[in-house]
Amino acid sequence: MPLMTGFPPPPASQVTLANWRTAPFNRWAFQHVREIVPSADIPHAPERIWALPSAPAELSAFSFEHDGARLDFDGFLAATDTDGIVILHRGVVFAEHYAHGMVRQTPHILMSVSKSLLGIVAGILVGKGILDPDEPVTRIIPEIANTAYAGATVGNLLDMRVGIHFDEDYLATSGPIVDYRKASNWNPVDPGDAPSDLRSFFARLTRTDGPHEGRFHYVSPNTDLMGWVIERVAGMRYADLFSALLWQPMGAEHSAYITVDRLGAPRCAGGICATVMDLARVGQLMVQGGKGDGVQIIPARWLDDVIARGSAEAWNRGAFVHLFGLAPMHYRSKWYVARGPEPLVFGFGIHGQHLVVDRANELVIAKVSSQAMPIDEKRISLTMHGITALRRHMV
Repeated sequence: MPLMTGFPPPPASQVTLANWRTAPFNRWAFQHVREIVPSADIPHAPERIWALPSAPAELSAFSFEHDGARLDFDGFLAATDTDGIVILHRGVVFAEHYAHGMVRQTPHILMSVSKSLLGIVAGILVGKGILDPDEPVTRIIPEIANTAYAGATVGNLLDMRVGIHFDEDYLATSGPIVDYRKASNWNPVDPGDAPSDLRSFFARLTRTDGPHEGRFHYVSPNTDLMGWVIERVAGMRYADLFSALLWQPMGAEHSAYITVDRLGAPRCAGGICATVMDLARVGQLMVQGGKGDGVQIIPARWLDDVIARGSAEAWNRGAFVHLFGLAPMHYRSKWYVARGPEPLVFGFGIHGQHLVVDRANELVIAKVSSQAMPIDEKRISLTMHGITALRRHMV
């Protein structure tokens, strides 16, 4: 049955706050998030759109083998439930494809690629001397002095190396992660529950599970707390700051938006919604060393730091070590880095969201999807193999 058709839609086809992240409802929801969850606009600047030249390539000869099957480009997109993909090579649109009702103008939720975009905003603020990675978090946000974040630094938040007890189990039906989703407005509040919000949620995180600056430990609330830190030091709403520091200077073609809780706190860990082409522009800006139209938007020093200064030891002790095929990797400032002579820098989000940046070969792949499972290791493996094959095909 088609989703959200009719006036009103039949109950079985309605997408609601209770089902929007589950299949098949997520296919519609991921392109209409602001109709389900409150949001804040991230304006672009219509007068300075970054025009990307287009020279679509013939990909009929592209194919690769994975798990005994050979897939062409269309087969790869279908097998990974792709809603939209944009590939840039040397600043030119090499390929662009949309499915499941999506078009170039459609904003799509980026899930945890939102974290990587926050990392850029943080890097810009560090470059301006507004944010110090070595500053204790509780000095900026004294409201959380009695939580497990005591003693952690801004850099620990950025690198996911906070010794906090939190189980990022996306399939859990109860516990702290469900409370977290209710606080962020992503889950409905149960009857009898008191209203919640993101900033008060942090007071509940009092249990530790190790030292700060230890292993890589993926905890989404760290990024929402980082959003609060950014707002506090900059004295601006995160959505407005994101627009002023990145989205407008870069020349985004469309406004983006970010989901917010009942008091307006942004869901920095996963709530940004943007077009795939604008997501690709972010990647191209990174390829160009942070420069756009002759202006240094992202500090080149920050980009170099992401690639060179992450801890392989922390990654190897973390729970994600098997997720990307045991490749030598690290995580730095909200970005994954596949180490090597031609390092691959990428953002990754549940249900199949990706922004892949190959600076050495001037290649960007922005890909959004509506996969049924939050973490589908077979599809992650297939996607990474497809990206590797595309790199070989194009360079």
